Amino acid sequence: MALAPEKLFLAAPRGYCAGVDRAVQTVERALELYGPPVYVRKEIVHNKHVVEQLRERGAIFVDEETDVPAGETVVFSAHGVAPSVHANAERRELKTIDATCPLVTKVHVEAKKFAADGYTIVLIGHAGHEEVEGTMGEAPESIVLIETEEDVDSLEVADPDRIAFVSQTTLSVDETNAIILKLRERFPNIVGPRTDDICYATTNRQAAVRQMAHACDLVLVIGSRNSSNSNRLVEVARDHGADSHLIDNEAQVEEEWLEGKRVVGITSGASAPEELVQRLVDFFRARGTQEVSEFEVVQEDVRFMLPKDIRKAMAAA
Repeated sequence: MALAPEKLFLAAPRGYCAGVDRAVQTVERALELYGPPVYVRKEIVHNKHVVEQLRERGAIFVDEETDVPAGETVVFSAHGVAPSVHANAERRELKTIDATCPLVTKVHVEAKKFAADGYTIVLIGHAGHEEVEGTMGEAPESIVLIETEEDVDSLEVADPDRIAFVSQTTLSVDETNAIILKLRERFPNIVGPRTDDICYATTNRQAAVRQMAHACDLVLVIGSRNSSNSNRLVEVARDHGADSHLIDNEAQVEEEWLEGKRVVGITSGASAPEELVQRLVDFFRARGTQEVSEFEVVQEDVRFMLPKDIRKAMAAA
């Protein structure tokens, strides 16, 4: 007998954020306007399903801009790139379309400004993440990366009175606040951005899971392994009392996870399309789950315009 929960809660908001929607649409429009192949540096967003769909339509994903044949079109991913990447692309005469999320661009601008003003910049983020690499590339001589509260203890800076912080946009809200608190304790004159760097979508999705987890026995998060914000949702659910697992799709649900679970919550990372949520709901309905309801915590209505190059080309077409 297949195990089926009595009730499903669907976290709201969940899934695509405005930056991801803009980035995916950018590649889709580029393929329509210029025809395949359109090259994309790194994964446009951190979701296997989305990348595979775009690959089928003619997008070619490469690790570096230097892998793109001279003169071709390349899209930069939502995570942003360092100035050196733009310079390389220019040298190779590539036609570039920058799909960097505007909220990531905001962090780049902050980093440049703090560096120009002579600050040592503490970047809170995950080593190796593309967003972190892009931000550090804006002022490599001035930026120090930290990942944990413990890192604050061992932090050495040239002038403790000229120190600033910025952060990756997809971190745990609670963990980042704890790190910032510790930075302020150790460096009382530290300055930060005027508004929080963690993006609205990351904050809202974590808030929804934080509340929903209390009502659930299990929370399933749809998202890819390399998606920072999806991994954070699993951590938030566990921190607030629910078992939680990260899955790419319904095929990865394991029977033992469902034993004794009456209420299952479902959410999805900011780069996971809604069709994957609906497939998971259908999976449970087919097993006999009948009660499905939205668990809405906040409404989102953020939209970002497509990159200027794409808008101009669409208008001309």
